[in-house]
Amino acid sequence: MSYKKITLKPKKEESLRRFHPWIFSGAVAQKDSNLTEGEVVNVYTSNNDFIAVGHYQIDSIEVRVLSFQERKIDSAFWKEKLEIAYNLRKAIGVVSDSNNAYRLIHGEGDNLPGLVIDIYGNTAVMQSHSVGMHDSRKDISNALIEVLGSTLQNVYYKSETTLLNKPNVVPENDYLFGGKNVDNFAIENGLKFQADWVKGQKTGFFVDQRDNRSLLEKYSKGRSVLNMFCYTGGFSFYAMRGEAKSVHSVDSSAKAIMFTQNNVELNFPNDSRHAAFAEDAFKYLAKIEKGEHDLIILDPPAFAKHRGAIRNALQGYKKLNANAFDKIAPGGILFTFSCSQVVSKDAFRLAVFSAAAQSGRSVKILHQLAQPADHPINIYHPEGEYLKGLVLYVE
Repeated sequence: MSYKKITLKPKKEESLRRFHPWIFSGAVAQKDSNLTEGEVVNVYTSNNDFIAVGHYQIDSIEVRVLSFQERKIDSAFWKEKLEIAYNLRKAIGVVSDSNNAYRLIHGEGDNLPGLVIDIYGNTAVMQSHSVGMHDSRKDISNALIEVLGSTLQNVYYKSETTLLNKPNVVPENDYLFGGKNVDNFAIENGLKFQADWVKGQKTGFFVDQRDNRSLLEKYSKGRSVLNMFCYTGGFSFYAMRGEAKSVHSVDSSAKAIMFTQNNVELNFPNDSRHAAFAEDAFKYLAKIEKGEHDLIILDPPAFAKHRGAIRNALQGYKKLNANAFDKIAPGGILFTFSCSQVVSKDAFRLAVFSAAAQSGRSVKILHQLAQPADHPINIYHPEGEYLKGLVLYVE
């Protein structure tokens, strides 16, 4: 294809031969002049053999690979990739009458690095994490309409928070398709919720906790549940359906608490078991009585978004979990999570272990949790494994 050319230094193609989708700037020997960030480039080894095609970017990751075959990145390419992803979601059963909220594209996990697409009912919410995907947004939207057909009535594009540091890009949050009479209600495992993709965090809801919420439901019967960092209340309304005795939802955002209350009301109108509090999580945990709750969920936002913040993040996880161990009732169950990609499973587990040791209580691991199947991990890109969690029994 007649794309501009990037040539690698000798022996720097080894990771690409193992199908890793990133090319770091230090591996590049030379490149064509006048490259524009976001454009498609062909990548060659030092022996001038083609090895990959991808999006060029001005960053430590200089190329995000779209294909290891020499091919044109056009409308047919986008349609093919989206069809593969959609067929996977149908095969794993997340597309059904009882569930119309799921992740359709999970970046490298679907061989489309820099792109995220979540589906909420008849709306697709698209986020670009690279200039190349941003530049391709209309072609991707058109391919989405072809692949999903009449089930798709809106495509909302949301990049204002993901492309902030790109000087030649004007990020935008707007509808690429549809946008009139939008219904922002969706169904997850038979429960209804409201997703705010316009003003909410990420794409409007955290569909990556679907399976873990279902597990929580099974442990909720007769328990007093505390849902920390509740955002829009996903774990809370699952606990309600699981016949929890009481559910307290806590988030520092008053808007998140409003959505939590709305979502609980959608499924359990006028149910006195639920109460919500717009308060700082650490302060709230500090003031509650010991033994007040026998099921606690800790699902904080990412404490570390880059490697330089890992140490402080681990201290944060240790402190948060230590507070929970101190307050949870004997025989209590703790669901604790980290969504920080740069924090490994082992590091997170060590932080929780340290908190448990500090408490002096006997703690057993019941489950080790991860992201669901519609957030697939490319076997050649282990960095895509970001969500990790533990379910603990605290004596």
